[in-house]
Amino acid sequence: MKPTIGHTEFGSITVEGESFDHDIVIRLDGQVKKRKKKLSKDIYGTSHILSLPEAEAIFEPGAQYVIVGSGQSGVLRLSDEALAFFRSKHCQVQIFPTPQAIQHWNETKGARIGVFHVTC
Repeated sequence: MKPTIGHTEFGSITVEGESFDHDIVIRLDGQVKKRKKKLSKDIYGTSHILSLPEAEAIFEPGAQYVIVGSGQSGVLRLSDEALAFFRSKHCQVQIFPTPQAIQHWNETKGARIGVFHVTC
């Protein structure tokens, strides 16, 4: 069963009652991991653009969706290469500001991965 996300506010997100004060990735098996945003920051100088190397680290075979919480104000975006990578894997990307992404995460069925930026 996929974990339920309770809420978010600037700088935190709550998953199954546990609060995280950093960006997270929710894996296909429901495990919550810290986002490896350094993979993107090393390329772009910011973690607000999700890079191809980060996309490759996030993706898991069998994923139908990647739901991206782009931050409280929607600042995070995917690079063209990252978007093309997910599409090449037949994995649909849904990107929303984090509060709306949480709602989509909780409502979406199917094999999905979540990436949630908790600031900006």
